[in-house]
Amino acid sequence: MKSLIPLGLALSSSLIIACSQVEVQAPKDKVLMDFSIASDVDQIKPLAASVTYGELDGGAAEINLHSAGHHISGFTVSPQSPWDLSEFENLSLVFDIANPRGESVSMYVSTTDAHGDFQMRSFVVPANSSQRYSIDVDVPELGVETGIRSNPESWENDYQALVWRGGTKQIDTSAIEGIRFDVRGALIDKTLIIDNIKAVEPQGFDDKYLTGLVDEFGQNAKNDFPQKIHSVDDLHRSFSAERQQLQTSPAYERSRFHGWSEGPKLEGTGFYRVVKYQGQWTLVDPEGYLFFSNGIANVRMANTSTMTGYDLNHAMIPERDAGDFTPEDSLGLNRAPREAWGTRFVSSPLRADMFTWLPRYDEPLGKHFGYRREVHSGAMDRGETYSFYRANLARKYRTDNVSSVMQQWRQTTVKRMENWGFTSFGNWVDPGFYEMKSYPYFANGWIIGNFKKVSSGNDYWGSLPDPFDPEFKERAHATVQKIRAEVANSPWCVGVFIDNEMSWGIMGSVESQYGVVLNTLSRPASESPSKAAFVAYLKAQYPNIETLNRAWKLSLKDWQELEEGVRLNEYNDAAQEDLAALLELYASEYFRIVGAAMDELMPNHLYMGARFADWAMTPEVRNAAAKHVDVMSYNYYREAVSDVFWGFLNDLDMPSIIGEFHNGALDSGMLNPGLIHAASQKDRGVKYQEYVNSVIDNPYFVGVHWFQYIDSPLTGRAYDGENYNVGFVSVTDIPYAPLVEAAKEVNRSLYRRRFDQ
Repeated sequence: MKSLIPLGLALSSSLIIACSQVEVQAPKDKVLMDFSIASDVDQIKPLAASVTYGELDGGAAEINLHSAGHHISGFTVSPQSPWDLSEFENLSLVFDIANPRGESVSMYVSTTDAHGDFQMRSFVVPANSSQRYSIDVDVPELGVETGIRSNPESWENDYQALVWRGGTKQIDTSAIEGIRFDVRGALIDKTLIIDNIKAVEPQGFDDKYLTGLVDEFGQNAKNDFPQKIHSVDDLHRSFSAERQQLQTSPAYERSRFHGWSEGPKLEGTGFYRVVKYQGQWTLVDPEGYLFFSNGIANVRMANTSTMTGYDLNHAMIPERDAGDFTPEDSLGLNRAPREAWGTRFVSSPLRADMFTWLPRYDEPLGKHFGYRREVHSGAMDRGETYSFYRANLARKYRTDNVSSVMQQWRQTTVKRMENWGFTSFGNWVDPGFYEMKSYPYFANGWIIGNFKKVSSGNDYWGSLPDPFDPEFKERAHATVQKIRAEVANSPWCVGVFIDNEMSWGIMGSVESQYGVVLNTLSRPASESPSKAAFVAYLKAQYPNIETLNRAWKLSLKDWQELEEGVRLNEYNDAAQEDLAALLELYASEYFRIVGAAMDELMPNHLYMGARFADWAMTPEVRNAAAKHVDVMSYNYYREAVSDVFWGFLNDLDMPSIIGEFHNGALDSGMLNPGLIHAASQKDRGVKYQEYVNSVIDNPYFVGVHWFQYIDSPLTGRAYDGENYNVGFVSVTDIPYAPLVEAAKEVNRSLYRRRFDQ
């Protein structure tokens, strides 16, 4: 069979997982498409793309992705009839892709069966490359819950495996309907060449692929990679060299509060504010200088711990306080009491065997154990955690005093931010930075309590609050009171984010967009304050139940039947118009209550909203937020920001901020690059600059925040298994130099690019 890849090409040794020494027979395989005939090309269905064939030796399909003008562009390999590959005991789909251009391509891939079940994965095609990739559709590893978002390769092969993203782990291999490839949010057109799609039966499985995965520093014990630490002396040498480098900083033209010292000076109010200046929204620092917030989010210890596979006697672990303000995953280590240490036992042998080393509780490095009473997802419902990052800080700073470690870490972190040219922190920073009063930050909080809830039907992070419940107002007020006490009216606080990535609704269907309303309408008004508010709204709109029946094409007997609960199966135009109004009513009440608490208790600080996930927001919810927040906030994990997706900013005409974005690569020893793939650490810097500059150039954005400061734990953060290479620093607290240098370059020209073009 012809190949785009030279014979003998193999992945670099840093990316190949060591496997047991077993005799591996030639794998069974079956060619599905080799594009030697035009009919193969006809089975490629383009999406905002064009396909050409016949210009390449041996035949291959060249796909030109029109990604500059479309938010999503790609193609689906769709056989004339579904592939029946049930003859394979285990199954991997293998394909060749070449990238003839000078920039890498980050792609999402969905493999779908005839029943609509799918597996979502992602990968990167490096610039000017030809590689062979694999989609592990049916392998034993998929049937094991490891607590890691993306596992190491479990079988011996020379392919580059795609990274798991989600979906159904067991799809019907007798009826595979197609493979969809797409690029999302790119600024320029891309070109790819696809060839040689075949089914392969994986062999040579390694039942120890997870055993001994993590070394004493929290690194990948099975791979070598640049900047890997092999000893405590290595840590000390790295720290000493960086300390020398941090003594001098580039010139960034910054005011005391990190505004543009060489730019125009407006009125200084003593606090950060927003204005529209010369047609662009902008922040203004306390002294009156124009300010753009370029920063790093999640600068804290809360997400540095991983589940160890051990547990303690649950009866000896304190329960959550009913008045808690902080979710479990944001509590830091949450140490178990000393009396519980002696009850330690293995609760997940699979997890416990991943570590080559863990300290004893009574050792100095045992101070970095913690406990999670609940998790979002993973191999354990609760249990012991360990922070290798904190342990490495203690080694680095040569002290077992945790307070001293944290103090030195905060001081080093601020020096880095200043040296790297960032103007502020992003969301979710250790409150210890608030007290330093030396670097701009954003405070944050969560509204947690016993108020009633509603559901959108797609509650990824949890159900939504019922803002019409009086208890919600009380808890919102209490949350802002707590934040006010932490901030203490400091001029260094730019603004406050409250809550995060709530499942307001997903565009694409009436059911997903208006799920909050539809699910709430199905409930009795006596149990749901939001339902009671919806009924009151409809009564105000319609003089009697007959009028509502005619408008919505219903047959309700009376208002009481509506109050008891109704499930809609059809939605005409009139019904959809009211569903939209009810969704905006719901969201407006949420933002009104929180905004009022901010106005009352923290009038000098900006209310930054709840950071919408781009996949979980609707026009109605955005319109509701715009009435009550000072700055609109969005988390957007794509290649860059362009008008193709962000045209609605012009309609809202509100100052806006990107609360999260990132990218990562696999040359770091990590198993998962994050939501956007880069081909290398150098390519991470290229993608960073493309994204940030696209935000700087947009007149509505007043800032952009990278997520996050520290790589995820190799074996996944305790809350949900995220194990991403998305840090500016590694688990050993060593900065990724190419990414840092890329940020410095952007930050040197940030203000002149934004305001002095």
